[in-house]
Amino acid sequence: MIKALFFDIDGTLVSFETHEIPENTVVALKNAKAKGIKIFISTGRPKAFLTSNLDVIRPLIDGYITNNGALVDVGGVPVVKHNISKSDVAKLLDDARQFDYPTILMSKDDFSVYNHKPVVEKVFNVGLHIPVDVNRIPIDKILEQDIMQITSFFDEQHEKILMPTMDTCVAGRWSPEFVDITSSLADKGKGLESVAKYLGIAVADTMSFGDGGNDIPIIQKAGIGVAMGNSMPGVQHHADYVTTTVDDDGIANALRHFGVV
Repeated sequence: MIKALFFDIDGTLVSFETHEIPENTVVALKNAKAKGIKIFISTGRPKAFLTSNLDVIRPLIDGYITNNGALVDVGGVPVVKHNISKSDVAKLLDDARQFDYPTILMSKDDFSVYNHKPVVEKVFNVGLHIPVDVNRIPIDKILEQDIMQITSFFDEQHEKILMPTMDTCVAGRWSPEFVDITSSLADKGKGLESVAKYLGIAVADTMSFGDGGNDIPIIQKAGIGVAMGNSMPGVQHHADYVTTTVDDDGIANALRHFGVV
């Protein structure tokens, strides 16, 4: 019996085309909530990037796995916090300087854009409709805080070279243009485990939905892992079930398929 549902945002809950949650998805989540099922967001976004497109379901949400699992809260109660080591933060900034790419450093509640380039607005402000203020706070101010996630704009080839030199970090990619870097103690699957433990439910009684490479750990970990029809084959390979696309009511169709609603 499914007791908790976990949803990625971009390409899963929210359409890349409309930047909204499809109406049938909203109805399905309301029906699940009415049955007493807990609903959680599981995203690579930090809380500062949780935008108004979630407002239509915000009253239904019981908690958040953010920053790819580096931060987890249930009902506003902090459950997990895994920051990146100061040495790895410094190493990443040195690399960004040397190879001249932009990087977003994210703390628990804030962020700073280092070495700004137009690609930041192209991807976030235009492509994802996430309003990133590139002048939000200076880099030295964010470095006074614990860094929970680093989003860097380099390709997979550079990732293969850099990441083995990062002592305490892992990379999760859901876009060809950038990669999310977090503590190696954090991923969405570990976040799901921490939520299940906090709630006192079995991991087998959870169901997760995702479409990107950073969703693979939670798709593998959940009792039922669902890949969206718009996800890459590499993601679908790890899923128990592949549903239709986000724009073709993939979440609602999968919830009905498994008798959750």
